[in-house]
Amino acid sequence: MSEMSTDMPVTEEPPASSSPIGKILVLVLFAAALFVFFYFDLKQYVSLEALKGNRNRLLAFTEANYTSAVLIYILIYCLQTAFSLPGATIFTLAGGFLFGSVMGTLYVNIAATTGATLAFLAARYLFRDWVERKVGNRLASIQDGFAKNAFSYLLTLRLIPLVPFFLVNLISGLTRMTVGTFMAATAIGIIPAGFVFANAGRQLGSINSLSEIASPRVLGSFALLGLLALVPIVYRKLSRHTQKDGS
Repeated sequence: MSEMSTDMPVTEEPPASSSPIGKILVLVLFAAALFVFFYFDLKQYVSLEALKGNRNRLLAFTEANYTSAVLIYILIYCLQTAFSLPGATIFTLAGGFLFGSVMGTLYVNIAATTGATLAFLAARYLFRDWVERKVGNRLASIQDGFAKNAFSYLLTLRLIPLVPFFLVNLISGLTRMTVGTFMAATAIGIIPAGFVFANAGRQLGSINSLSEIASPRVLGSFALLGLLALVPIVYRKLSRHTQKDGS
């Protein structure tokens, strides 16, 4: 990772002025989405079994209405991510199955990055002012340090899928990371996993469990990529430490 990519300009964005009514409306919208999803048991439609059971109908619709299928796919995946609902892995598999490894990865990236950014902005709009008032002074140094290396830190979290995707979106919204840095690190960081699962979707009929895809070897590769994203930060810190010792 080059210095140019890790040293993206990070300027603290001022907290947006917001009314209590606006925050209440956003909370109601998120609560309504969660209620509808779980009350009507929509989770049954975002399972491996449901995807395999409807594979012929989905493929036929996509072949007959490709553009519409792409737009519908991106919209639904974006909403799933924005509202932090279950099913991202199934959507990614579906992208590979319906559109192929390369185009599926592209559509997954567009949808997931857009949805993640919406969740990021929602968390910032709802909670960052409160966090800054309560613990802003005590965490100022941590916030500043994170902001300076936000791209590398977030890229590492995206490459190593140990922390849930939705949780990274929400926590990032409480930091002083810029929207541009968040979008760039997310879009780049989800490419490897997106391609792995989209490519696996092409062999949908032979997949019996999601654990078959996320093997220890694959997860280890992601972890290695994530650690490499931290190399520039470690290098800069060691360089500063060496300069101090030499002065």
